[in-house]
Amino acid sequence: MFNLNWKRLGIAAGLSLSLVAAGCGSDENEGESNEESNGDNTPDYSEEVNYTITGIEAGAGVVAAAESAVEEYENLSGWEVSTSSSGAMAQELSSAYENEEPIIVTGWTPHWKFAKYDLKYLEDPNEVFGGEEEIKTMVRQGLEEDKPNAYKILDQFQWETGDMEEVMLEISEEGASPEEAAQNWVENNADKVEAWTEGTKEVDGEKVTLVYVNWDSEIASTNVVKYVLEQQGFDVTITALDNGPMWESVASGEVDGMVAAWLPGTHGAQYEQHQDSLEDLGANLTGAKIGLVVPEYMEVDSIEDLQPDE
Repeated sequence: MFNLNWKRLGIAAGLSLSLVAAGCGSDENEGESNEESNGDNTPDYSEEVNYTITGIEAGAGVVAAAESAVEEYENLSGWEVSTSSSGAMAQELSSAYENEEPIIVTGWTPHWKFAKYDLKYLEDPNEVFGGEEEIKTMVRQGLEEDKPNAYKILDQFQWETGDMEEVMLEISEEGASPEEAAQNWVENNADKVEAWTEGTKEVDGEKVTLVYVNWDSEIASTNVVKYVLEQQGFDVTITALDNGPMWESVASGEVDGMVAAWLPGTHGAQYEQHQDSLEDLGANLTGAKIGLVVPEYMEVDSIEDLQPDE
C-alpha cells in the first residue's frame, strides 16, 4: 500500500477465513421436495458448488488448511481449493448469499462478513483448521530501547473482536477510508485508547514503521494503531506486504513491528522461522478462528456432510 520494495500479495478482505456451501435439486418421483439428499436426509450441496472451495490468495494459512482438509477428509475426494483474493472471495460470497445459492469459502474471525451475513463455521472433526487463534503483536529486537514510548503503546494495544469488526464494517459497507474508520473508532472509544497510551509521553515526529498483511482485519487494526501513535506525536508509515516479507521485515529489523500475527495456526510456519529474531508482545486480540463457513440457510453442519466428486 506504500513504497517498500518487497513482493506484495494481493489479498482482499482479510480478512478470518470461511467456507460456504448450499444446493437444491428435484425429486421427480415424490414431488415433495426440491432438494437432493444424501443418505441421512442432509441436502447434498457438493455438486452445486462444483466440488470447489472458494479461497483467498495462495499461500494464506487458511488456504493451506483447506488444502489439507481436501487431503485428509475422504469425503472431499476430488474437491479443489480455488485461490483468488480476499476481495474476490467476499464478492462471490455476497452474490451467492443475496440469491440464497450454495458457495464454499475459506473464512476467519474477526471479519466484517459475520456482522453483515448470517454465517456459521462447518464443524471440523479432524481439527485440520486447529482451535482458537490469537492475533499477536511482534516488534523488532531493540525497539524498547530505541523508542520506548512506541514500544509501550504497541505492548498495551489490545481490543476485542467486536471492536475490529466495527472498523471493518464501516470500511466495507459505509465506504469510509481505513483512515476515517480508524479515526472514528478511536474518537468513540477514548477509554480503551487511554489504556493503550497510559504511562507514555508524547513525542515530536519520531518515526515508526509498521507492516501488515492486506486483510480487512489487519487493515483495520494497523490503521487504528497508526492513528493512536500519530495522536501521540509519532510519524507513522504503514506498508502492506505478503505474509513472508511481513515477518522477515520485522525479524530483520527493517521495520519496527506489526499487530498482524495470527497464531498458532495461520502464521505458524513464519513464527517458527523467525521467533528468535523478534520480540513477541503477546495477544492484542483473542478468540480469532479460521475454518470453512457456510450461510445459516444451508442445511449442512460439518465438513463430513459434504460428498466426494465421483
